[in-house]
Amino acid sequence: MRNLLFGVVITLLILMTFKYCGDQKEDKIILKEHSALIQEQLKNVGKLVVTEGHYSQVFNYNKSEALFGNLVNVEKKALVIVNAEVSVAYDLSKIEYKIDSENKILHILSIPKEEIKISPDFEYYDVQADFLSPFVAKDYNAIKDNVNRALLKKFENSDLKSNAKNRLISELSKFYILTHSLGWTLQYNETIIESPDTFEATLNTMKL
Repeated sequence: MRNLLFGVVITLLILMTFKYCGDQKEDKIILKEHSALIQEQLKNVGKLVVTEGHYSQVFNYNKSEALFGNLVNVEKKALVIVNAEVSVAYDLSKIEYKIDSENKILHILSIPKEEIKISPDFEYYDVQADFLSPFVAKDYNAIKDNVNRALLKKFENSDLKSNAKNRLISELSKFYILTHSLGWTLQYNETIIESPDTFEATLNTMKL
């Protein structure tokens, strides 16, 4: 009888050991699958063009130049009409991240800054220049530089930038939904993201 009980106990211990090992193996497989899924989703993101805008503006170009030791003063003038397309994009493939499989945490370390592309179309009217100092490539380049600076300033003061950031936050919130559904934790820098609202508030307080 004692031998029988001893055999039953040994058998139960063996079965429990196999079950524990099996559960551990299954947990590791699931963990690897989750890690692979998260990594795949992060690799699949590409360049996100979030906002496009159109600007039309008239610029006056004036330049005075002294020649022959200030004996002669010449002036260049031009009326320039500019139609420009401005787009804002984020290259999400440049997101820096770290996957902590052991603790089931996705660390987002940094998010790329926005890429602003300005594509102006120039129409020149009433171009005036002296034959001693005609319009040259340097003048046209100066006009383009002035226009780009003015358009960039206009963009900075518009709603386009904030709209672009809101679209970015909306896209990044998908990572919270993914990690949350898998029972993982999403962390941006040192902040634990507990909800989409937390993510939005955290991103809004930081310069991307």
